[in-house]
Amino acid sequence: MTARIGVVTFPGSLDDRDTQRAIRVAGAEPVALWHKDKDLKQVDAVVLCGGFSYGDYLRAGAIARFSPVMDTVIDQAKAGLPVLGICNGFQILTEAHLLPGGMLGNDHLHFICRDQKLRVENADTAWTTDYTAGQEIHIPLKNMDGRYVADRRTLDELEAEGRVAFRYVDFNPNGSLNDIAGITNAAGNVVGLMPHPEHAVESLIGTGRTDGLPFFTSILKKLVTV
Repeated sequence: MTARIGVVTFPGSLDDRDTQRAIRVAGAEPVALWHKDKDLKQVDAVVLCGGFSYGDYLRAGAIARFSPVMDTVIDQAKAGLPVLGICNGFQILTEAHLLPGGMLGNDHLHFICRDQKLRVENADTAWTTDYTAGQEIHIPLKNMDGRYVADRRTLDELEAEGRVAFRYVDFNPNGSLNDIAGITNAAGNVVGLMPHPEHAVESLIGTGRTDGLPFFTSILKKLVTV
């Protein structure tokens, strides 16, 4: 039976189709989910994709967090449903308090779009098991509000518990504290990151590498073995 992975589209989402394609390339079935519907259509996992939900008019991810679909996502994530938040999806996860901390504007006050080197810090989450800890990968990055911030106690907890999933290497593109590019919850089923792995699953697009594909093969293997 093919694993079904839902991709939520909010008004202003830009990367839902790219994310669906990445899921398909990995061998799973993408399922389109609409922000107004609470029904997740019995998917096995959910991806909150990148873009500018609701135009980021209030604060990145702040309005999307109150979309009807998020009530179900929050409840099921707390019950163990694997959820991946990419860029704006990461912002939504922090606004929904599924992940700690928050996102502020880039410290240089400019939109950034570049290929970014990351180091995999945690290869034990539902979305990262096809990586190895310490592995360096290149993933496209594009954001305006990508600076991860948290109070010192939260940062210390993330570091002590191994919940920093990805860290920027060589260059911090937005001023994120501790060079954090992505984090996980304590259970390892919810992961958020600013770079876009869905743009690095085929050699003809994105970075010209497939460094983002293991996100989607990791969750596929996780679901198959559950």
